Parts: sequence; structure tokens; C-alpha cells
Amino acid sequence: MTHHTRRNVLRGAAAMAAAGGLVGSGVGARPAVAAPQAPTARRFPFLEGAFEPVTEELTAFDLPVTGRIPRELNGRYLRNGPNVLGLEDPRAHHWMLGEGMVHGVRLRDGRAEWYRNRWVRSSQVAKKLGEPYPGPVPPDDFPCNTHVIPYRGRILALQESGPLPYELDDELNTVGTYDFRSTLKGAFTAHTKYDAYAGELHAIAYYPTWDHVRHLVVDPTGRVSRTTRIPVADAPMIHDFALTENHVVVLDMPVTFDPAAAERGDIVPYIWNDKYPARVGVLPRKGGAVRWFEVDPVYYSHTLNAYEEGTDIVIDMTNFDAPFFVAGKGSGGPYGAGTPRLDRWTIDLRHGRVRTRTLDDRPQEFPRVNEALVSRRHRYGYSAASAEMTLAYMTADGNPPDRAFSNALIKHDLLRGTAQVHRLPRGAAASEAVFVPREHSAAEDDGYAIAYVHNPDRRASDLVILAAQDFTGEPVARIHLPGRVPLGFHGSWIPDA
Repeated sequence: MTHHTRRNVLRGAAAMAAAGGLVGSGVGARPAVAAPQAPTARRFPFLEGAFEPVTEELTAFDLPVTGRIPRELNGRYLRNGPNVLGLEDPRAHHWMLGEGMVHGVRLRDGRAEWYRNRWVRSSQVAKKLGEPYPGPVPPDDFPCNTHVIPYRGRILALQESGPLPYELDDELNTVGTYDFRSTLKGAFTAHTKYDAYAGELHAIAYYPTWDHVRHLVVDPTGRVSRTTRIPVADAPMIHDFALTENHVVVLDMPVTFDPAAAERGDIVPYIWNDKYPARVGVLPRKGGAVRWFEVDPVYYSHTLNAYEEGTDIVIDMTNFDAPFFVAGKGSGGPYGAGTPRLDRWTIDLRHGRVRTRTLDDRPQEFPRVNEALVSRRHRYGYSAASAEMTLAYMTADGNPPDRAFSNALIKHDLLRGTAQVHRLPRGAAASEAVFVPREHSAAEDDGYAIAYVHNPDRRASDLVILAAQDFTGEPVARIHLPGRVPLGFHGSWIPDA
């Protein structure tokens, strides 16, 4: 299996989509490659509706606002996601492999100064846009499409399983790849965990040719200071993980690399592997052996947070029932037979077992926590319910289920076991909600939840700002963007220094 590389096992849109002709740009827009051909009759849901890729890079200033932006919100809200560029054949596309596009809004002193959306300028994106790519092309180059985070004064777009992060400037222009001061050797992750108490950035990295996964620690100087190799079989996909004060939690589930699929040229050569045991590993942060615990198979999607409670480790996360097909079943994106829910797993280190229970079974995804509490006990969490995303995930062979789902943002009180739901209109697809604390706030939920939400009346998107302590009330502000933000992945609030 060692002859496989990311370049020949994850071809996807990056290798298969040929650049088309340039389209004209309007005021404030930059040219882009022609839009994909219109798919028919909901056959490719990840290219339609709220997922439909945008074809222009826009810049707009002094955005209109309904309500009032809190003056204390000074910074940028950025969100990344796949936005395929120049696709000619939808059958050659998988949503998760679209070129990364970062959408951003700049807030200052109660004003929405600008909106920008920019493709991440990897070598292949630069070529499609007819732009030069500065310097040599790095190995496994890819326009990172999954997350965008602040790190030590930098803005980093992230991707898992191979590509280096791409650094962006304050106006979302691509600076170049970033390797943590020449200390990152090999793959990185899309889901880092930053422990604000220790000043450490943690990652679990995987790669299809490795016989292990790697726990990486980036120390306060910005260098990868420690790499721990954790042996695994069958090259599993490990999309996310959890961090506590003293432990790293590795979620090793039955989605594994398939060499035969790679040889066939499958767009995403990962399969649900019924023969692969589902398990959870606990690695001491100070060093030592991994301790493994068997669990019933699920497809975990994202962790909200984790913390220690005596000799227990508590993890809150969104899960799909087994089986789950990352490559999908003909719809151009992943497929799950059920809907994602919010679960709690408690690892009992003393008795060697894992207890699981469902906290909220309504369909929801992209759980987030007050970032200051990553690896420590939390009470509140935030998630998004998007009807169109749920339906797309349940679409097989071009046929969505005949079911109705709602759009909402959800605030969970995990101490009381209750939830507040900010309901959104039909067609108002909601992206991930990120929590922004008020300056000098004492309460965990003293701040704002912000998210991009599609506005069906304008056929464009709004940046919605909710007061977290008045979650079901009217938004504090709706910032009206000049275009759509397609449903995508993850983002961050980047406060001014």
C-alpha cells in the first residue's frame, strides 16, 4: 500500500475538474471559472440549493444591517467550506473535495466594514484562475476547505490527511503554505484543539499510507515540539478528536482506506468497514501508552468538547448511526441512513468501560463550545440544524427521503439537560454557530452566537448575531451580505489584537 499517495488516492475535484472559460465580473467582483452545469431533478443535492457553489469573489463595504451590531465586536468572522471551481461533470465531484473558499465579515465599532469571499490559492486554484503560483508546489498541495483558525497572529486554512495549512492575510488573500516554522513533517488536521491554559495547539493527523496516526503538539513558540505515533490498522479516517486537561482521546471508528477503491480511481477511497472494531483510545498528554476501550460502532462527526470528572472522561459529540458512507451513494456527498444527534460518552478509566447516552436526538451538526473552555468542563454548547443539509446527507442515488426537517440554531444547557431553539424560516439554511464571549465576561454564556444564515427572501445570506443569554429572542443584528454563503464547514471569530 506504500505506493499510494494523496495525489493518487484523493483525486476528487482538485485533479478531475478542468478549468473553463472566465466569466465576466461585476462591480466589486473578481473573475471566476464558469459555473458547473445545472444538475437535474435534485440528482446532485450538494451542488444545488443552499449548497450551490458561488462563481465570483466579491468585495463589499459598509454592509446594511438590521438591528445594531454590538460595538465590542471588533474583529473578523471567517468560515471555510468547499466551493468547487470550474467543474464540468457533476459525476466527477464530491462535495468534501471542492476547492476551499473562505467567507469573512469585518466588524468594527458597531459597523460591518466589509464582506469578502476568496478561494484558497493552492497551485491548482491559481492555475484555474490564470494566476501565477509563487514558489515551488508543496507535496499533497490542496486548497484547504474545512476550517479556518487564528494562530499566533496568523490566519490558517486547514485540511486533514496531507496538505499543509494555507496562511491568509487579514483581507483573505493567500500568503502561502505554513509549516509551523519548518517543524511540521507530514500530514496535519482540520480539527485542532487549542488549550488556552497551556498555550498548546493539538492535532491528530492521519494519512492513507501510514500504519499509525500521529498526535502532534505545537508549543507556545509555534513549533511542533512533540509527535506521538499511535499504531492503527487499515488506515482509518480520523476527522476529529477530543482533548482534556491530562488526556488526548482518539476516536477510531470503522471508516478505513480502501486500496482497491484507490486503484479504481474512486473519488473518495474510504469505506465503511464492518470488520474493523470501533474503539476509543486514551493517551496521556505527558506521555505513555494508549489505553483502548471498545464501543459499539457509530460514525462520530464532530466533538463539542471533553473534560475530566474524577476518573471519568466526558465527551460530548455529534454521531450518526452505523453504517455511514463517506464516499456517498451517488449523490455527490456523504450518505447516512439516519440523522446526526448530540451524544455524551463517558470513559470510565477505573472500570475500563464506556457509557453512552443521547443528550438531544433532534437532527443537528457542527457543535461548538466557548473556545476558552476547550479541554475543561463546559456547561453550554451550540449547534446548527439545517434541513437542507440533513436531506442531502440522507439522499441516496439521487433520491432524497420524503421527510421534513427544520432550520434552527440550538443552545444546549448540559448541566440542566435543556435546550433553547432559535427557529429559522423555511429555506433559511443555517451554518455552524460560533460563540464569541463578551470582553471581561464572567459567565460562560455571556456573549454572542454568530452564524451565516441563508435569507430566502433576498436569495443571499445574512450574518446573524444572537445574544447567547437571550437565545430565542430576536437577533441583535442581521448583517446583509451581497451574495450567498453556501452551506459548508467550520469557522472562527478572530478578535482584533
